[in-house]
Amino acid sequence: MKSTGNWIKSAGLGLGILAAGAVLAATAAPAKAQGTLTVLCGVQEEWCKAIAVAFEKKSGTAVAMSRKSAGEALAQIRAEAANPKTDVWWGGPGDPHLQAAEEGLTLAYESPQFKDLQPWAQSQYKQSQGRSIGIYAGALGFTYNTELLAKRKIQAPKCWADLLRPEFKEEIQIANPNASGTAYTALATLVQILGEDKAFDYLKKLNDNVNQYTKSGSAPAAAVARSETLVGVIFMHDGINQKINGFPVDVAAPCEGTGYEIGSVSIIKGSKNLDAAKAFYEFALSPEGQATGAETKQFQMPSNRKSATPPEAPNLEAIRLIDYNFQKYGTAEERKRLLSRWDAEIKSVAR
Repeated sequence: MKSTGNWIKSAGLGLGILAAGAVLAATAAPAKAQGTLTVLCGVQEEWCKAIAVAFEKKSGTAVAMSRKSAGEALAQIRAEAANPKTDVWWGGPGDPHLQAAEEGLTLAYESPQFKDLQPWAQSQYKQSQGRSIGIYAGALGFTYNTELLAKRKIQAPKCWADLLRPEFKEEIQIANPNASGTAYTALATLVQILGEDKAFDYLKKLNDNVNQYTKSGSAPAAAVARSETLVGVIFMHDGINQKINGFPVDVAAPCEGTGYEIGSVSIIKGSKNLDAAKAFYEFALSPEGQATGAETKQFQMPSNRKSATPPEAPNLEAIRLIDYNFQKYGTAEERKRLLSRWDAEIKSVAR
């Protein structure tokens, strides 16, 4: 394991080097676009709406935005490959974006803002052969209802091992990794921390304490806020969003270490509105576009070094981040293999 400081400095994380000639030559930012643009959005609904409105105002382009979990978005893009109906996939963990790039579903494009981005955002671009790029980073963790825990005199979870405690029986929510990028990140994280067989032994025990495998990765945070469950496994910024909105919740980063996401944006190969797609891509990388996150109480770390990091965002320097192997766990083959095992050993016995 390494600190996030070393992670940002090395920017490698075992990632591959950009193949020569794999990307388009750098181009100037597109001029104001007209017409329409269809976007699949992988972040919270509020942020989806905010960036669509801001881009429409700036460009004059009408945006048709739909919110999809990562697995759903990837499935839709695959299904439409012969006749794409989507122009841009914006947001959500980078692993499925890498899979789309590997399958040739997205388009290589080099932004003139590349030099302004954090090393981890550039690494996403290099690994995807220029077909995806980082727009934010967020750490995986827990959220819990402080009022309910106090009433029941239960200590808050601080480690992955704590989630197996008997007092959390049927009191934990986590998403289904087939649908959710958050949950797939959790699955891949546990495999990297514990080793694969021990990780699945852990997940079998955890299953006794899970009351629901949700479709959306952020849904457990909302359920904890509504006092429907004690604990949720989420990206920490989703729990902070609920806390800032006044709910009795708090967040924790697992003591053994945790994984993280590089939220990404990709242009769909075969986009029928390519100029507008490039303009949106540029807007998503700009400080102006990235500011729409904090404006809607979304607290990820933005990828543009000129963007302001929200003060409420988790301090990644203080979190024990693992050296998450995006190169391995971002491939379609590894994802399919892990999900098949999860279906056979966890889903088959889940409530």
